[in-house]
Amino acid sequence: MKRLLAAGLAVFCLSGCAGYHVGDVKPHFLRDIKTIAVLNFKNNTFNPRVETLIANTLIKQFQQDGTYAITTADKADAVLDGVVVSIARGPVRSVRGNVLATTEFNLGINVGYTLRDRAGKPLLGPATITGGTSFFVGTDVTTDERQALPLAAEDLAVRLVSQISEGW
Repeated sequence: MKRLLAAGLAVFCLSGCAGYHVGDVKPHFLRDIKTIAVLNFKNNTFNPRVETLIANTLIKQFQQDGTYAITTADKADAVLDGVVVSIARGPVRSVRGNVLATTEFNLGINVGYTLRDRAGKPLLGPATITGGTSFFVGTDVTTDERQALPLAAEDLAVRLVSQISEGW
């Protein structure tokens, strides 16, 4: 009787672990993809070199995630390309006593992307994703925005790599 009770208790306790998986958890439709190439995105904004910043940040995030290896486009199982659609800045907090002066802004980057296989067939997308950050204003808003841009690109890269690596 004790053995039956112990076995039942063990089955009950271990059944909660049935859905766990050790290692990377790729989406089903990307199960055969091992390597990805990240191309420079097209820049539809007036911010110079932001496409290079986003591509480099995406490569670093893919390397940190470790689900896919980064390689060149001719050796890759899939190629990620996209378009920087917009970079927007909006006020968040105004100066006490003067609602027209702003002390904090939100900065958002909107990107459209497509993940394609070797034959050029879309595996994921076309889709859009947004990354953002907030920054406080000093004496020069343009300089403060330029310094906040890498943080927004990093947030965008985390979201995009998570979308590709985990499927959600």
